[in-house]
Amino acid sequence: MRTQPDLNPPPSLAHAASEFAAIRPVSLAAPLQWLQLAWSDLRAAPAASLFYGLAFALMGWGIVFFYGNAYSLTAALMGGFMLLGPALAMGLYDLSRQHESGATPQLRHSLTAWRQNLSNLALYALVTGVVFLIWSRASLVIFAVFYTSGLPTAADFFRELLAFDNIGFALTYLIIGAGFASFIFAISVMAVPLMLDRGKDAITAMLLSLAAIARNPLPMLVWALLLVSLVGVGFATGFIGLIVTAPLAGHASWHAYRAMMPSP
Repeated sequence: MRTQPDLNPPPSLAHAASEFAAIRPVSLAAPLQWLQLAWSDLRAAPAASLFYGLAFALMGWGIVFFYGNAYSLTAALMGGFMLLGPALAMGLYDLSRQHESGATPQLRHSLTAWRQNLSNLALYALVTGVVFLIWSRASLVIFAVFYTSGLPTAADFFRELLAFDNIGFALTYLIIGAGFASFIFAISVMAVPLMLDRGKDAITAMLLSLAAIARNPLPMLVWALLLVSLVGVGFATGFIGLIVTAPLAGHASWHAYRAMMPSP
């Protein structure tokens, strides 16, 4: 007797499909609302939030102090802020989660939040770390190609990048850098919060991030531009601004995740 084939998808696939379908659309104004909520988080835990902001600023100052004369390397490392930021902001996500639950946010708890899903967070860090290393090499190649007479000074680098004096260098550097940053943003916008909050595996978390981008392309573009602006303000102020803008970006990223992914 012939048996009928089972046309029902396996439970694991059905569950994954339901998670992708559950991603909610958000409005173009949603990123501004996330920043408002982020300000509330910062006010609820100012010392803890600014601690992380100071850590970002110290990273910037450290890069300039140790690699200030190697401008091509310094520029690549600065780009690392955009590439590694989601993972480095994990403590800020935990502070937002604590505030959301009605508890008083505790810095000590946020410092060990990574232990909850260490293996998958490590896999995610490996992926972003490899991308960062590729970007660092690409940055050095761009400098080598466009500055055959020697490396520029820091003033030359920023002047040519912002004023487009060396149009070939400026366009190449910005386009390639934006490509790397866009890739990391696409796989990260919800990945770390998902791994932290729900214990998701790294692959599923990154795929859900891509799905969130596909579901909300224009709001995510607005959000990406706001993140770049926050980091840009921090850089433009000699990293002092990062003490405030980095926590705002981290807290707001948590609320972006909450807005697009409903509670289980």
